[in-house]
Amino acid sequence: MDLFEHQARELFERYGVLVPRAEVADSAPEARAAAERLGGRVVVKAQVRTGGRGKAGGVRLAADPAAAYLTARQILGMDIKGHTVHRVMVAEPVEVEREFYLGYALDRAAGRFLAIASAEGGMEIEEVAVRRPEAVARIPVDPDEGVTEAKAAEIAAAGGLPAEAAPTVRRLWRALTEQDALLVEVNPLVRTRDGAIVALDGKVTLDDNARFRRPRAYAADTAEADDPREAEAAARGLNYVTLDGHVGVIGNGAGVSATRTTPTAPPATSSTTA
Repeated sequence: MDLFEHQARELFERYGVLVPRAEVADSAPEARAAAERLGGRVVVKAQVRTGGRGKAGGVRLAADPAAAYLTARQILGMDIKGHTVHRVMVAEPVEVEREFYLGYALDRAAGRFLAIASAEGGMEIEEVAVRRPEAVARIPVDPDEGVTEAKAAEIAAAGGLPAEAAPTVRRLWRALTEQDALLVEVNPLVRTRDGAIVALDGKVTLDDNARFRRPRAYAADTAEADDPREAEAAARGLNYVTLDGHVGVIGNGAGVSATRTTPTAPPATSSTTA
């Protein structure tokens, strides 16, 4: 299960990771009220389970509560990679000195986690990883050993993160392991002008095999689903993923699956392969 950004932010905060003050709004008036409480100048961020929100126009700075109202009106209802925006997060802006990338991901083939860190965080991190893979450090983490103080310092140094980021490296590891997560990602992790290490964004994927340990989280997730079809499937104990195109895949385990192709024009015949 992928968490929304506001859920990841709340999770990080529980583990002592610094995050900007923020509130969630379901409407433009709520966004304006949130901006007033947060000091006026805010960042309005679309809450959808997909990347590329900034490039799609789903993350915008608002100079005052009135601008937050107008910005929220523009963002709510947007389609971002097939996901409709139903909520926005209104966050306090941060004076950024430098951006970094930090994450943990499950390496299934090796049976361990990888810590992934880079001194070049931000929206272009995917391009950096392709063009200059040496700029992105990948450090294996033994799940039995975990991330000790020494390991956290090693991860920070390998990725070009400042030494003061090491405590955040450890806290995110705790969040990953204690919450049965498969992925924890912060992009960007920033150093502010006053020297604080702050998570400006967050992505967390929980292991569905551990959902019996977190029934409340999954119940709330069903209620907040982007796609009503996904919510209906979850209520029936099924996994449903919305995809682009005209090919559907039904999988029932043991390597058995069926595909259904639906052409854009009415077909003379249809076929199903298994």
